[in-house]
Amino acid sequence: MKLASLKSDDRDGALVIVSCDLTSMCDASSISPNLRHAIEHWTKSFPLLTKLARELEDGILQTEPYDPMRLSSPLPRSFQWADGSAYLSHMRLVRKARGAEMPPNSEIEPLLYQGGSDYFLGPTDNIICPDTGWGLDFESEIAIITDDVPMGCSVSEAPRHIKLVMLCNDISLRLIMKPELAKGFGFYQSKPASAFSPVCVTLDELGDRWDTAKINLPLRTIYNGKTFGNVHAGKDLNFDFAQLIAHAAKTRELRAGTIIGSGTVSNTNYSEVGSSCLAEKRMIETLEKGQPITRFMEPGDTIRIEMIDDEGRSIFGAIDQTVTSA
Repeated sequence: MKLASLKSDDRDGALVIVSCDLTSMCDASSISPNLRHAIEHWTKSFPLLTKLARELEDGILQTEPYDPMRLSSPLPRSFQWADGSAYLSHMRLVRKARGAEMPPNSEIEPLLYQGGSDYFLGPTDNIICPDTGWGLDFESEIAIITDDVPMGCSVSEAPRHIKLVMLCNDISLRLIMKPELAKGFGFYQSKPASAFSPVCVTLDELGDRWDTAKINLPLRTIYNGKTFGNVHAGKDLNFDFAQLIAHAAKTRELRAGTIIGSGTVSNTNYSEVGSSCLAEKRMIETLEKGQPITRFMEPGDTIRIEMIDDEGRSIFGAIDQTVTSA
């Protein structure tokens, strides 16, 4: 099942179900007014939404054309957005770029930061860059939405709390980040609003490519119309979503609608598959050529993030954004 949120006057949007082939969508407000309400009442809403999704596929419902321009992120806002750094290959490169050492327990304990969640950009919303000196960067990621997770949830118990999966562009301001983190209290200014894919999907949509707590498919990043990375989300993953959930819930409950991100998808064979952010690419250039060549984003640049299944179909739709100055 694919779920999405129409932009509306309500800050939580209006819930719609999207067809598996991303061609049509139908109103689901008779079941839940929005996705936040649906995930908070998942035991009741899930079977009803599943029935409606089957009727959509059977062609017996009134539908309208799928239009990502009309969609917000699946959750336009959330009570909690926590982003990890689950790919150590990325962490090593980016931390080296800002002259930082790896944390001492980095290989046994994941990193998480709590990002701004009062609003998210829609999948086709412009990324505003009023100052190119901020070092604007994209970060292509996987994200999950949980139901209620109890404090102390174990790694073995965590997978059953993963209800929905989507893609993320975790936008970063790299040249604000380094001095901010040097204060010992970041991130804040260096992490503006993130964007998520047009649709989020239930685990059955991923078939056998969903492996307990991770996706075994490449994540495609197209930057300014050219392939920047086709990086496998299931390889070189040091901490899967079960481990990230358990880490996040060690000392607190996680309320339904919590979003957890994987961090930038990264493979150790980056020379073959490319990268999922500019900072990683710039660090690779520094290591290989002595200095970074690729600039950070500027107005007019475009970024497209998408995951394609084994049959060549888009799973989540595409995050497709343009940088503007205002």
